[in-house]
Amino acid sequence: QVQLVESGGTLVQSGGSLRLSCAASRRISSFYAVGWYRQVPGKQRELVAAIISGGTTNYADFVKGRFTISRDNAKNTVYLQMNSLTPEDTAVYYCNADPFPNIHYWGQGTQVTVSS
Repeated sequence: QVQLVESGGTLVQSGGSLRLSCAASRRISSFYAVGWYRQVPGKQRELVAAIISGGTTNYADFVKGRFTISRDNAKNTVYLQMNSLTPEDTAVYYCNADPFPNIHYWGQGTQVTVSS
């Protein structure tokens, strides 16, 4: 089992920045992948950014150049730095951790609201 606790979501003005954090209850350095997803009501959860085994990072096209995913293995924490936020980034952001490709854990989500 892995518990994931997100933090950092809040209300921010358009153009602003936020950093989300995800603290894991277990060492994540050997995990297959860790990442961030987001979901708005009525839509499917979608990938925002992920770090795959070996250090490869994947980003959704809609965040490239604005968001940066990183992790601190010593703290078992994954971060999502979000810059140049727009109202379209408003969503619940979920942390994801996959110890193996077919095993998935999720956090409870943190709300990010971007006002225009």
